[in-house]
Amino acid sequence: MVKKKHYELEITGHLDIFVADREDEFEGEIEKWQEVLIHGDPEGIRSFAQLLNKIADFNQENRTDLPIGGREHYHLQPNVELSKSSVAVIVGRIDAKGAGDFYDRYVAKDA
Repeated sequence: MVKKKHYELEITGHLDIFVADREDEFEGEIEKWQEVLIHGDPEGIRSFAQLLNKIADFNQENRTDLPIGGREHYHLQPNVELSKSSVAVIVGRIDAKGAGDFYDRYVAKDA
């Protein structure tokens, strides 16, 4: 499968993104959760930041191949853009082309 890239930007440097299972005991109760860890050398972190800025600044309304309700996104794959030890990551916009609606699973944080 050939991925179409909408950006003239590649992840450079070293970037590792993974999910870690965490566990802690507090007052006799075991708490479990997951964390997403994003680690990189300065070049890797800067190129990831550039990708985030490109997605944020991208005008979805002008993209003719993105349907109304679609969201701009970018796939980062282990051993391609990311380290071999990374998980596959999709970075994208939450606001849809057209009305700007967010997807249904999104729950806003408390104010």
